[in-house]
Amino acid sequence: MSVTTLNYFLITKGKNMFKDIVSWIKSGTEAGVALIAFAIVLQVIFGGTVPFIGGDIIATITGIVAQLGAQGLVGLVAAAVLYKIFNK
Repeated sequence: MSVTTLNYFLITKGKNMFKDIVSWIKSGTEAGVALIAFAIVLQVIFGGTVPFIGGDIIATITGIVAQLGAQGLVGLVAAAVLYKIFNK
């Protein structure tokens, strides 16, 4: 196998592996967002803290949003970055 062929092989496989890793990360993120949405729905339906979820999801999200709002411009930039990531 020549050096050129080896380089081509490594570059091609590297790009495919990177695409696979990015795909796994996107799938994991989508699954996480879906689980958070499901937990919010369960908390709205059953009220308060849902026993098998183990925490107050709505209060946690409200706290995160409040912290971002308290940070002013930095919080706004962080919210914009998160929005961009999830709407790709």
